[in-house]
Amino acid sequence: MNQELQKYYEDRFDLFSRQGWADLMEDVDNMLIPLNNVSTIADEKSLQFRKCEISILIWLKTLKGVSEQAYEDLNEKNV
Repeated sequence: MNQELQKYYEDRFDLFSRQGWADLMEDVDNMLIPLNNVSTIADEKSLQFRKCEISILIWLKTLKGVSEQAYEDLNEKNV
């Protein structure tokens, strides 16, 4: 792994270790609860918008795990 990529992952892991990240994940969890109720969706346009909202929040929720897995995979290739 080159120095630039190593720094990228170190900075990302530093972000995940901060209280602000934990607070954000708690907020995301709280935001997902009402968004999972499809009975409040009035039309197809609103449904598509809701799907995008949920997709972004899920991306945030999985970012840490995906980053850790990618880092491990890169390190295995460089061994």
